[in-house]
Amino acid sequence: MRRGFLNGLAMGMLLLAGPLAAQQYEQVGAYQIHYSAVNTSFLPEAVAREHGIRRSPAMALLNVSVLEEQEDGTTRAVPATVNGRVGALGDDDGTPLSFRTLRSGDTPSQVAVFRIDDDEAMRFDLEVRHDRNADPARVSFIQRFYIER
Repeated sequence: MRRGFLNGLAMGMLLLAGPLAAQQYEQVGAYQIHYSAVNTSFLPEAVAREHGIRRSPAMALLNVSVLEEQEDGTTRAVPATVNGRVGALGDDDGTPLSFRTLRSGDTPSQVAVFRIDDDEAMRFDLEVRHDRNADPARVSFIQRFYIER
């Protein structure tokens, strides 16, 4: 029961990060690819420990989830695989992100932890495979991070 609560809390915090950042998502056909990146120090200690996430002012967490729009107007979470890179602006190569699945009930999400520098804008280039019969969707965005001292 405790594990379910913490999973729900973690997933809720991660999924709320998107809406708090002006609903960051890309529409690809009938799919919404939601993404958000937050400093790991914002995660409650128990949640970070439960999921093996290191809390640090110099580390951030990227969360990617995919929702499929249904005919009745509702959405349902669908599994996806994500590959991607993150780097400073002007860094053409970037660093590969290592994603893993985090689940809360039937809601899968892909998460990756990465290092940040204070007041640096970072570029994310992602390939999200949300439909095994289609090419992966490409999602790119830029976000600036600050390290709280």
